[in-house]
Amino acid sequence: MSGRVGDLSPKQVDILAEFREQVEDILPDLPAQHDHYLLRWLRARSFNVQKAEAMLRKHLEFRKHMKADTIISDWRPPEVIERYVSGGMCGYDLEGSPIWYDVIGPLDPKGLMLSCTKQDFMRTKIRDTEMLRGECQKQTEKLGVNVEAITLIYDCEGLGLKHLWKPALEAYGEILTMFEENYPEGLKRVFLIKTPKIFPMAYNLVKHFLSEETRHKIIILGSNWQEVLLKHIDPEQLPVAYGGTLTDPDGDPRCRTMINYGGTVPRSYYVQDNVVKVQYDHSVTISRGSALTLEYDITTPSSVLRWQFASDGADIGFGVFMRSQEGGGAQKVGDMLQVLPSERYNAHMVPEDRSLTCPEPGTYVLRFDNTYSVLQSKKISYTVNVLLPDGQIQSPRSIRGDGRLE
Repeated sequence: MSGRVGDLSPKQVDILAEFREQVEDILPDLPAQHDHYLLRWLRARSFNVQKAEAMLRKHLEFRKHMKADTIISDWRPPEVIERYVSGGMCGYDLEGSPIWYDVIGPLDPKGLMLSCTKQDFMRTKIRDTEMLRGECQKQTEKLGVNVEAITLIYDCEGLGLKHLWKPALEAYGEILTMFEENYPEGLKRVFLIKTPKIFPMAYNLVKHFLSEETRHKIIILGSNWQEVLLKHIDPEQLPVAYGGTLTDPDGDPRCRTMINYGGTVPRSYYVQDNVVKVQYDHSVTISRGSALTLEYDITTPSSVLRWQFASDGADIGFGVFMRSQEGGGAQKVGDMLQVLPSERYNAHMVPEDRSLTCPEPGTYVLRFDNTYSVLQSKKISYTVNVLLPDGQIQSPRSIRGDGRLE
């Protein structure tokens, strides 16, 4: 049994009913509530109800944190991403699934990562994925059949050593992990075309981020790749450059109005070449395997907590938490309320400057995390301000921001 609607064993039917009952409290907050959607999470966890429930509840927190429901309308990627990140949606396969193209060769990973934050890349990919989810929903309504996954064409022509730059691979790995954890069963098939000799090395560096199910959907095509694509895609839905008959209105065979082909990022976009030298209020070295916590007492609802920081020579973990108990006694981070999940920031390449509106009073904890580093200490420079709703800066005397090394 495939574990899909219409092809369920009696046991799977019972498991689906149990799963629906277990997650009934969060169903209204999910992007879909039908059986097709719930079965995606069950298949991703081999019909283990407890694991599927944990995965789905974690995804809901992810959606809230990333504002996934409104990311298409409320957030726009930086200009450098819009202009120089290659790829795009173009056409539908024979079963009505949207087709997404990733064009690797023209991509300039180093130039992009020196021009914007890793978190901007993550948001961009979430935005693209939410757009594709919406396209699948439109196709479902249009065709009267369930469309829940996309066809991905990975154009590997030009793949080279520049794409194997370590910070870029690490960022790509985080994006793949995000997909696996939050958009299970979103890929129907992945066609890899025009793979160069370096491809096996590149694939070995990232394949451990992929689930076994995803790996089984990857199809590496040879010199007859155009012929194979046409078995799955109508010529009218496939660009001329990929063996079909589709062009842009102006006759462009590469369909550039739908597929961005990227290119080398001009140095004018590099943040470190353009940023005004920031004078940070504090500098501290965090030992390997250690962390730095900064506590700020927020007394007025809707105050804004703003932080700026840079690291020297390597990335640094950072997250925001809220103490869940009164008093000044020690409390482990794991026992605190997570406000901004801890992530690793490439602040040695692009300094961070972000803010958070605090909905309620309390003690907010900023944590710089170097616990994952077993060899390297990290020097960070930072400035933190608390802005009251009336625009005034909160008195430093009411802020316990001197820091504590763990």
